[in-house]
Formats: sequence, C-alpha cells, structure tokens
Amino acid sequence: MILSFVAALLIGLVAWSGAQLGLQYLFGMALPLIAVVVFIGGMIWRILYWAKSPVPFAIPTTGGQERSLDWVKPARLDAPTTTAGVIGRMLLEVLLFRSLFRNMSTHVDSDNMRITYFSSKWLWLFALLFHYSFLVTFIRHFRFFTDPVPPCLTWLEFFDGILQVGVPTLFMSNVLLVCALAFLFLRRLVNPKVRYISMANDYFPLFLIIGIALSGILMRYFFKVDVAQAKVFIMGIVHFTPQSVEGLTPLFFVHLTFVSALLIIFPFSKLVHMGGVFLSPTRNLKCNTREVRHVNPWNKPTVFHTYAEYEDDFRDVMAEAGLPLEISPEEAGKTGAAAE
Repeated sequence: MILSFVAALLIGLVAWSGAQLGLQYLFGMALPLIAVVVFIGGMIWRILYWAKSPVPFAIPTTGGQERSLDWVKPARLDAPTTTAGVIGRMLLEVLLFRSLFRNMSTHVDSDNMRITYFSSKWLWLFALLFHYSFLVTFIRHFRFFTDPVPPCLTWLEFFDGILQVGVPTLFMSNVLLVCALAFLFLRRLVNPKVRYISMANDYFPLFLIIGIALSGILMRYFFKVDVAQAKVFIMGIVHFTPQSVEGLTPLFFVHLTFVSALLIIFPFSKLVHMGGVFLSPTRNLKCNTREVRHVNPWNKPTVFHTYAEYEDDFRDVMAEAGLPLEISPEEAGKTGAAAE
C-alpha cells in the first residue's frame, strides 16, 4: 500500500512541478493524447485476446435451480437456459451487480466452533454508489468536449445539483464518490482478510481515482480554475490545436495527469473487468448442459477405442484372468457363428 501511495503522490508532485516549470503542454496535451492512444489500443488488444481464447467447456455459474423435470420450477435468471434469460442476467449483473448483492459474511463462534453466515450488503451498496457516481461525473465532463453543450448534459447537471447547496452548486455525485472511495479504501485496511490479499495493483488504481476526485473537488470548490479557459484548452487537445494556458493553475494539470495515468494502466489492471464481464463464459453461456452436449470445437478429430472393442481384442485373456466380461467367450462365439 505504501509503495502505491508514494507512486501516486510522485505522479501528482511531478505534474505540479512540471506545470510550475512551464511544461504545461507536456502534461496537459502530449500526455493525455498518449494516454488515449494507449487506452484504446490496450482495450482493443485485451478484448481480441479474450475473444480468441478457447472455451473448451460450458462453465456458466448457477445461482438457482437449473431446468430439469417439468414439475420442478427453474430459476430463469440464476440458471438461464434461453438467450433471453442470459441477456436478463447480464443486464442485472452489469447494471445492478446482482452477484455482489448476494455477498455473504461468515462469523466463527470460538466457544462452540459454530460458523454463522449472514447477508452483507455494504460492499454491494458502496460499489453501486461508486460506479454510478463515477459514471455521472464522467458524463458531466463531456461538456468540456462539446460545443454547444447537448441538452442531456444540462439536464444531468441540473438533477445532479438539484439540492442547490453552496456556490458553486454541490453535486451529489461528488459527495457520493468521495464516500464510496473512503469506504473501499478503509475496507482494505480494516478487514484483515481483504488486507491480506490486497496487492499494489489493487491500491494504485484506487489512489489514482482518489487523486482525480480530490483534485477535481479542490478545483471546483476551493482553488478556482477558469472553467471557460479550461474548456478552450481541452477543445484544443481534441482538435490538435494548442491553446493558451493562461488562467490554468498547476492543480488543473495535476488532475489531467492523474486521469492520463489511470487511462494508461486501465487495460492492464483489474479495472478492465468493465469490458471483460461481457466476454466471461461464466456469464454469457446458457445453463443447458443437461440438454445439450457441449463439444469442444478446438479438439482435433480423435479415433476412440471403445470398451466393447477392447473386450473383443482381449476377451480370452480377460476370461483366463477371471476378469468380469459383458460378453463371455462362449456368447461371443455363438454371436460370431450366427453372423457368419
């Protein structure tokens, strides 16, 4: 964790120092363009790699009764046997984190060594808050890339700041994002099991996202940045026409650098599950293994030697050794004579 924190802190300090030394175009234009190229190329490579990976067996996960006898009610979403059921399960998984909703916790009573299982919805709730607040914040930032601003973005900002708290208006997505990030970070510190399995590639993206959120909040509510000039500068990046950096503080370039770093590591980190969930054979296959025999299409044609053929080849030797036979030598002789 310390190494990941130091790495994220160094990224912010380097960007701050670079902006102070007049390297605004390096951290504000060249680095974001490189990051976008790496992100798009990395995501394409990752998706193609997954798409080409063989799936030799049908391994869909089941969370309910699979379809069997007519009088047994199947779980159509937890063990889908139709394409519509698979689509329904995928939608619930992507939009509502259905599998995470079933998160369970265990407690071991040391007195009688009894294990108790109970529902734990906190992780599901804060994961949902984090993803949707991050999504709303991401979509709101499209106002810096479009001119004129689409009405849908204006309406989104209106509902996001409908409480009308403070000046400038406090967005609900900002508050929820910070709360969700705090929970996810503290969970890795407080929970001994999660802390034990957490590695640098778990903490580093989390620290980058925290850096993005905090630098953005500081720019909006405390250390004001010329928003109009920021949009002109960002539109210049989109159109490959460098614009003036007047009115843009070093904090703005720190924010851009954190975003660029996140885009660069995204295809090569655990964050890439965003696209991987659609290609997971545990989710996108039907639970119909009782009805349809899954044959691996990558298997080479194989000549099988069946047990009946094996017994025909070694029947006399097996009978002499006293091994059980499905067809005795006498019966085999009668069958052969009848065939002739």
